[in-house]
Amino acid sequence: MQLALLSLLALAPILTAFLLLVVANRPATQSMPVAYLVTVVIAFLVWKVSFIQIAASTIEGLVVTLEVLYIVFGAILLLNTLQESGAIGKIRQGLLGVSRDRRIQVILIAWLLGSFIEAASGFGSTPVIVVPLLVAIGFPAMAAVIAALIIQSTSSAFGAVGTPVIIGISNGLEGSEAVAQEISRLGLDFSDYLVTIGAKIGWIQGAIGIFIPLLLIMTLTAYFGDRKSWKDALPAAGFALFAGLAFGIPFVLTAVLIGPEFPSLVGALVGLAIVVPAAKAGFLTPKQTWDFPDRAQWSPAWLGTASSALSNPPAQMSAFQAWTPYLLLGIILALSRFRFLPLRRWLQSAQLDFSNILGTQVSISSQPLFLPGTIFLVVVILTYFLHKLQIHQLKRAIAGASAKLLGTALAIGASVPMAKVFINSDVNGSGLPSMPLTLADGVSSLLGPIWPFFAPVIGMIGTFVSGSATVSNMMFSVFQFGVAEQIGVSASLILALQCVGATSGNIIAVANIVPAVATVGLIGREGILLRQLLLPVALYLIAAGVIGVFAVWVFG
Repeated sequence: MQLALLSLLALAPILTAFLLLVVANRPATQSMPVAYLVTVVIAFLVWKVSFIQIAASTIEGLVVTLEVLYIVFGAILLLNTLQESGAIGKIRQGLLGVSRDRRIQVILIAWLLGSFIEAASGFGSTPVIVVPLLVAIGFPAMAAVIAALIIQSTSSAFGAVGTPVIIGISNGLEGSEAVAQEISRLGLDFSDYLVTIGAKIGWIQGAIGIFIPLLLIMTLTAYFGDRKSWKDALPAAGFALFAGLAFGIPFVLTAVLIGPEFPSLVGALVGLAIVVPAAKAGFLTPKQTWDFPDRAQWSPAWLGTASSALSNPPAQMSAFQAWTPYLLLGIILALSRFRFLPLRRWLQSAQLDFSNILGTQVSISSQPLFLPGTIFLVVVILTYFLHKLQIHQLKRAIAGASAKLLGTALAIGASVPMAKVFINSDVNGSGLPSMPLTLADGVSSLLGPIWPFFAPVIGMIGTFVSGSATVSNMMFSVFQFGVAEQIGVSASLILALQCVGATSGNIIAVANIVPAVATVGLIGREGILLRQLLLPVALYLIAAGVIGVFAVWVFG
């Protein structure tokens, strides 16, 4: 069968999900089960993947689904607990005290706080924390989700303390003789080569990331303002670029001088330390405050089913007490991800392994204590005592969190198994490469010399399907390396573009969107969200591609 036809067939599952969600405007609970069935049929009939392999991949996906639901449950439970204690009301008062301008608020909470959470934890925890917090201070649920997803791009390149590079790209390249020969030719060892790739990722992401806060507020004013105009963002453009630089400069310097573990963490912490005091002092902030229209004028599509009612904070509760649970969350998440601390090893020691499922090569390894969901639950318990909650309040918080999982389970329970069947299709009776590699082969054969411009697109597709930039890098790193060798350009640059593209895919990955909408009751609006997020993703990919072409032209 010709490569072009095989590539189209490999694209069919992705196209099915896209058409149903974006064009037909069907909810993810309907779209993703159909996309899963399309994947299964094509894998079985064309790739000759056995039913046993498909079943094993589906089981693997369902286990990952449980992990995702655990994280979502923990995040919603923490939010509900803070609502019960009145802490969210106090946080709202404090944030409104820094600035009542929604453009400034979204930069502080989504861009800087969200980037810190992504840097420390990653793996879907950022939106489920940031979205409810934005809604609590008066953002439409739809606006909160869009903001939280857009910022998952830049910082996620080194999210979870560098996991997309030191796990994703590393595992994707290991074992390749061609990679070993290239590293030897350069006079490096494998870890040095990863640092080289990380530095190039840092330069590219840093250059794009400077403008992400501006893109964020332009999206906010264009979709949710009275005038529906991106021009309403311009008075805050100076502050947005300042916030981008405050994050981007330490981000790039850390990537170049230290390595891939800490750029996002350092960028977010330095950014918070600089930008929050600047906002309080009114530095570069607009003279006129911008806000959303009156709530009565909001489109029904903007609103979730989650209650926006806030308990009044106790008179004796300080701002520090209200923020303490989130501070504890950030600190514990960060400490649990540092490889040189014993806490990480202790949390990872509780491991559930299921090897050779149904007699296949598919294996599952889960570390429940290491999941962010566990950290959420620990913080909930600490908050129960710190904020002196009553047991009936905690029960109410648990009941509310449990109810919100019902709509999420079906969508995630189809999208993750679909990704696993798609990825694991390399074990087949047809002799073909896996479906993602076949798709990538088709695209590269068509584009050839202009590949540096399109290399990020493959990374984006990988994340859109799998829901993880780390998995995308695992799938496509050795492929991207091979294309770079064939066209005679720097392999480390092409691998950096792969990672940059993979991070842009986080913005529209269904596996990220569904948990985010679940926290504020927007289940069923995934198609609307995707349509509004396509332009930011396209701009991100174009920027990365242009930088890639320029770098090849200048440096070769």
